[in-house]
Amino acid sequence: MRTINPVLILLGLLMVLASAEALADDEVNIRLYNDDADGIVLSLYDMNAQPPQAVILNQRIDGFAWIPISVTAGAVGRAHLKWSARTADPSFPRCGYREISGVANEALIAVSADANCR
Repeated sequence: MRTINPVLILLGLLMVLASAEALADDEVNIRLYNDDADGIVLSLYDMNAQPPQAVILNQRIDGFAWIPISVTAGAVGRAHLKWSARTADPSFPRCGYREISGVANEALIAVSADANCR
């Protein structure tokens, strides 16, 4: 009966682990799009980063404008994000919030502040 060399098993396991780690360290490029005419102030959090961290803090995005951003890819190569926004004009306070997982590379994420602030 043939036996498998333990060194070959170890090398195979190391290759699997290295490929999974490389995928997890990749980045996902996305565009954040303000889908309203009013300017917003946006904060975006990368939930795949260890520990989760802010990528954007209080950045203004004018109406119907978009900004490119790179975030950490998870184990399956997708992003996990949380964002919160408020209107840039304090005389008309509106807010928005969303958590999104499974965001693919080159995705266009619509952000808005169209709800009452809590």
